[in-house]
Amino acid sequence: MPTSTAVAHERAPIVLDRRTVWLIFAALMASMFMSSLDQSIIATAMPTIVGELDGVEHQGWLITIYILAVAVVMPLYGKAGDTWGRRYPFLIAIALFTVASAGAGFATSFYELVAWRGVQGLGGGGLMILSQAIIADIVPAKERGKYMGPMGALFGVSAVAGPLLGGWFTEAHDWRWSFWINLPIGLLAFAVAWATLKLPSHRSERRVDVLGAVLLAVATSALIMVATWESMVGSYDLDDGRLVALIAGTVLAAVAFVAVELRAEDPILPMRLFKNSVFTLSTLVGLVIGMGMFAALGFLPTFLQMATGVGVTESGFLMIPMMVGMMATAISSGVAITKTGRYKIYSIAGMGIATAALVWMTTITAEISMLQYSAMIFVLGAGLGLVMQTIVLAVQNAVDPAEIGTATSANNFFREIGAAVGTALFSSIFTSRLVDGLEEVLAGVPQGAGEVASSSLTPETVAALPEPFKTGIVEAYADALAPAFWYLVPLLATGFVLTFFIREIALSDIAGMVARGEAITGEEAQALLAEQADAGGSLAPARRDEPDGLVTRGDLAVPGDLDPGDLVTSASSDDVGAPAAR
Repeated sequence: MPTSTAVAHERAPIVLDRRTVWLIFAALMASMFMSSLDQSIIATAMPTIVGELDGVEHQGWLITIYILAVAVVMPLYGKAGDTWGRRYPFLIAIALFTVASAGAGFATSFYELVAWRGVQGLGGGGLMILSQAIIADIVPAKERGKYMGPMGALFGVSAVAGPLLGGWFTEAHDWRWSFWINLPIGLLAFAVAWATLKLPSHRSERRVDVLGAVLLAVATSALIMVATWESMVGSYDLDDGRLVALIAGTVLAAVAFVAVELRAEDPILPMRLFKNSVFTLSTLVGLVIGMGMFAALGFLPTFLQMATGVGVTESGFLMIPMMVGMMATAISSGVAITKTGRYKIYSIAGMGIATAALVWMTTITAEISMLQYSAMIFVLGAGLGLVMQTIVLAVQNAVDPAEIGTATSANNFFREIGAAVGTALFSSIFTSRLVDGLEEVLAGVPQGAGEVASSSLTPETVAALPEPFKTGIVEAYADALAPAFWYLVPLLATGFVLTFFIREIALSDIAGMVARGEAITGEEAQALLAEQADAGGSLAPARRDEPDGLVTRGDLAVPGDLDPGDLVTSASSDDVGAPAAR
């Protein structure tokens, strides 16, 4: 249980009043929206982009390079925030992302665009991780659900809004606006963060784990390249020396990384975190979500375009039911967690619902009604909304406040890796089944129907074909997609089982910065002010440019000669991250 401890401060801590928290939260939401939006916004614009820039053969790199950059820097940002503070890493991430968005919009060649997408990922990874870590810094776990619920819903919104905006920009304006849209949002987020993100920065005397960072980057890059090898080269052929060398290099880099982390003075990813069962199980669930859910969702718009003949933008609209389901459950469960303090049940329910939805989706046919399809993805979204941010909350609540950023980044890192690997594997299963089905159908297409190849099918081509070939192609897509979902069902079922073993720890009522002695709450500041007034002290108006010896709160300040650290309530080191389990 929390105890009162005296915390020595070289400077007065930050005051976390309601206004400050909500201003910071607004900056975090804007930043997270930019980052998550860019994972999907170019999906519908891709054919136009690669056609204009002559990059059709290597178009997969536009997505792969972004995922790769995000995954590589996630643990680095998490560690940097824990070591030196999160203010400047967060501002650097916004700046990188915004500048790269401008560069991508003005790109004149395919490889220039790929390079700018990589820089976007370097910023985007920081935005996603630091946003979640900063919320843990300023909001106690007991109240964090009502903030993390909207954050989880934001991922659902961006997953649908991205393809919609990308399609609309491409059809009505220019695909370059898919990147330029980030400029006003980025500038606004930077300005708000600069003004409100008054987070402490500090120095570390520990040696930076440079070798660990390099090995992590090498292992992650190699793993994602192995996962996407088929899309880059054409097939997984173990007779190809390049592929064998890449696999061997991945294993060696991963083993070397673990060995280095076990001996590093201040490791990028401390191996001791895996001794924490809550962290390990929650991270495994996140890996499963990445491999299963994001892999499945990536191919639904393609199926819709082929099966129903809807346009690029319209297929995005048909994903809205999933967004609605995710928003509804993410927000409502967040509020419920804040009220009850119980969160494990939502992880269990979410994975159970998501698994059931995936089983239901194995019944997709060419004749499926849009009402039934909408119901399927609504249920899928509802399951995701219950579990995605809940497992992040469980991780943050189970670790020492000094390692919140590291633990959060590790959890997200494995989810991103899961998404990359899962998407590649699902793509291989789906594509191989689809090609076999299409070859049978297209073999009978009469010559008068024009030259038709499985590699060049478009919704317009399919719509122009005579019957029964048109129906045959649509059925080939359905027959390839629906059974492929069965390969993901055991994966999600495993995640469902794992949620039962996640130990529920009583939610802490102390924000991370307060526990570390870096901040006091608004109530504590009020009490401090009252004590100073009773002692005959004067209350001075707070100004942003006043010396560090002032504690700011709205329009009041406490002179720096009063040490507020003596009144800070924080958790003792024995209590942090280890309340009684339920």
